Amino acid sequence: MDFRANRSSSSDHAWQDEANCLGVDPDLFFPERGASTRKAKEVCRGCVVKNDCLEYALENGEKFGIWGGLSERERRRLRRQRAQGTRNIASA
Repeated sequence: MDFRANRSSSSDHAWQDEANCLGVDPDLFFPERGASTRKAKEVCRGCVVKNDCLEYALENGEKFGIWGGLSERERRRLRRQRAQGTRNIASA
């Protein structure tokens, strides 16, 4: 997804310059409900900053689109798994 329009001048977003999706039509990463996410995930698959992108989405509560190769549903599942893991560690 082309992040340049939403970028801050902060260097903590420098990873965006290395993203496979740089210059790709952002609509690909925000498919209509029920539409395939396959093409967007293919762009993400070999991306060297895929994990940075995913962490950005998780940290910023991105609720829509494909980020770091994961859909909204997949990110929700990951958030729950991480929260459960944190609870398990805290109770140990």
